[in-house]
Amino acid sequence: MKIEFYDIGSVNEEELGFSVISACYQGQWVYVRHFNRQSWEIPGGHREPGEMIDETAKRELFEETGCKEINLSPICDYSMDDSLKKVYGRLYFARIKEIGQLPVSEIDEVKLFSSLPKFLTYPEIQPRLFKKTLTFIKTMEICTKE
Repeated sequence: MKIEFYDIGSVNEEELGFSVISACYQGQWVYVRHFNRQSWEIPGGHREPGEMIDETAKRELFEETGCKEINLSPICDYSMDDSLKKVYGRLYFARIKEIGQLPVSEIDEVKLFSSLPKFLTYPEIQPRLFKKTLTFIKTMEICTKE
């Protein structure tokens, strides 16, 4: 699978079909487990018709984690091309301030990790998204020190 990253705004917003949110809570990374899987994934999902992509990120993060209050920052847009179809999404970083009860959804478990979990639902892409998130955080730390 070919994965490419783009600056925010380089991809037409109408082409962005999903959002993925690398989320941190109490200094740990938030991962979710779908009810019929044993693997972990970064929260995220598909955009609803008429929905702005930032709203997709907020909705998906709530639906999959129960978060109540967040600080959300877009990191980049990206594409995945499996040679049959090229799809676009937006990667975000979120600091979760409060987590409430998990809404009834396809998510069975929310778990905190100190790093990338071993058993990933999408091992071809999630490590690359995680690495992109870490680079973004380091850049933000450098910028806030100046």
